[in-house]
Amino acid sequence: MNKIEHIGIAVNSLEAAGNIYQKLLSTAIYKIEEVASEGVKTAFLQNGPNKIELLEATNPDSPIAKFITKKGEGIHHIAFDVDDIHAEMARLKAEGFVLLNEEPKKGADNKLVCFVHPKSANGVLVELCQEIV
Repeated sequence: MNKIEHIGIAVNSLEAAGNIYQKLLSTAIYKIEEVASEGVKTAFLQNGPNKIELLEATNPDSPIAKFITKKGEGIHHIAFDVDDIHAEMARLKAEGFVLLNEEPKKGADNKLVCFVHPKSANGVLVELCQEIV
C-alpha cells in the first residue's frame, strides 16, 4: 500500500455536506459522479495531497443508506492507493483478511476498487484503490 488515497464520508446530502467541506477545506468539489452499481453519488474534494470523498445514497437499499440508518452520517471508510490491486488482494487474503469482493470492480474517480470487511480490520471498512490506466 502506497498511501491513504482518500477518506470516505457518508452524508445525507451532497449539496449540504459539499458546502460544509468546501468551506472547511477552502477548496472546491472537483468531481461529482454516480456509481450506479453501488447505489451512490460521490463528490471529491482535494486539499494538498489529501482527498475526501462524500457519499450520498441514491436508493434506500444501498450500502450508504444502510450505513447512515445504522450509524448516522460520518466516516464510512479509509481508502489506500495500491499499484497492483490483484496482488494486494491476494496478499491480504493470504494474511487472513476477508474481502467483500472476489474481483476488483470499477469505482469512482477512475479507480478499480476492492473492500476489506470491517470485521477483519478492527471495525474499519478499508478500500483498496488502483488507478485505471
